[in-house]
Amino acid sequence: MNVQAIRAIYRFEMARTRRTLMQSIISPVISTSLYFVVFGAAIGSRIAQVEGISYGAFIVPGLIMLSLLTQSISNASFGIYFPKFTGTIYELLSAPISYFEIVVSYVGAAATKSIILGLIILATAGLFVPLRIAHPFWMILFLVLTAVTFSLVGFIIGIWADGFEKLQLVPLLIVTPLTFLGGSFYSIDMLPPLWQTVTLFNPVVYLISGFRWSFYGIADVSVAVSLAMTIVFMAISLAIVAWIFKTGYRLKT
Repeated sequence: MNVQAIRAIYRFEMARTRRTLMQSIISPVISTSLYFVVFGAAIGSRIAQVEGISYGAFIVPGLIMLSLLTQSISNASFGIYFPKFTGTIYELLSAPISYFEIVVSYVGAAATKSIILGLIILATAGLFVPLRIAHPFWMILFLVLTAVTFSLVGFIIGIWADGFEKLQLVPLLIVTPLTFLGGSFYSIDMLPPLWQTVTLFNPVVYLISGFRWSFYGIADVSVAVSLAMTIVFMAISLAIVAWIFKTGYRLKT
């Protein structure tokens, strides 16, 4: 494995975060803080508790997941799309570095940024609501798995996109709505039986449910199922990335 090449690409991507600190870190944290103010104060004053948890604390895992998913996709998609846009992707493909090492570099950097952002938001949430983390190990595991999985999704989007507008298409029209409808701000047990069944077809439900369980020990679906669905989603994303490099889809044309 070409460790030096991986380190070089990884450090370059991380340096881009430092150059765009306002957009990469500060802006998402401020946006999430506004959610705490609006939902935690305005709506939380009308909803005393959800499953024994104060509403402000209940929505913390969902808000972290919302930022984690969108930022993972955004970081990874832009990271691989920009070399395509400038034409330097051909230098990367011709360099003595394997496809595996390219994916590890870009996806690793995107996931690292998202994990850092998630931890910052978690610390910020502690300023607004009392928090407790019942299962710290599982919280970190779900955080890392989700960041890596959706960074892979972002990597795929970055290769598929042929314009900057398409980089935002999937996050805005698919991922964000699925996150809002996936139990970020409510428990799916509060829905009518029919809609509970429909909601189970939303893959984001399993991510948020498992992550919320790591905080409070409550979950809308089995934790084992949540973990399995996350791993399956990651495996599917890896398979698509492998196919892209095998066929050269939108890389060599």
